Amino acid sequence: MEQIHKNLWNSAAKAGLALGLVSSVYLFVNQWVALMDAPVISGLLSFVLWAVKFGGCIWLMMFFMKKFVAENQDAVNSDTFRFGVVTALLSAVVYAAFSFANTAYFSADMIAENMDTVMQAYSQFMDSNTMGLMEKMMDKMPQITFFSNLIYCFIFGTILSLILSRNIPSKDPFAASKSDEQ
Repeated sequence: MEQIHKNLWNSAAKAGLALGLVSSVYLFVNQWVALMDAPVISGLLSFVLWAVKFGGCIWLMMFFMKKFVAENQDAVNSDTFRFGVVTALLSAVVYAAFSFANTAYFSADMIAENMDTVMQAYSQFMDSNTMGLMEKMMDKMPQITFFSNLIYCFIFGTILSLILSRNIPSKDPFAASKSDEQ
């Protein structure tokens, strides 16, 4: 049991880093695609990229869970679930850190410009208090981005782990009859 716990954290760190990097690469590629002059192509390409990322992350989580079970023969479904939860936490931290850096440093000017455009477009519908709150929110946007992505990604990964761990490792329906025969 102690060995499984040690292997769980080591394997989950590698898996979390991989999943976090895949999502982070998607973040930057999708941002680049959004800058294209063709909105229809940009929208279609963004959807395709999202679908590939979504399916790829699910496949990667399943791959790493199966790999963990293959490396730890004594692992049961609850160990696989714990592995998935730790992987979800670590990948959420990686992705949230990249999204924070993107919002605070890499794309801060573009985000501020987009927010100014939105505020100008909706300024006739907002009073001065709402406008003031929107400006204060802009100052806190990197922190809001970090924590919202951290929470969202962790919850999504935990639910995915719960679903996938039910069948990893697969259960032998004849295990009881095999032990009776011996």
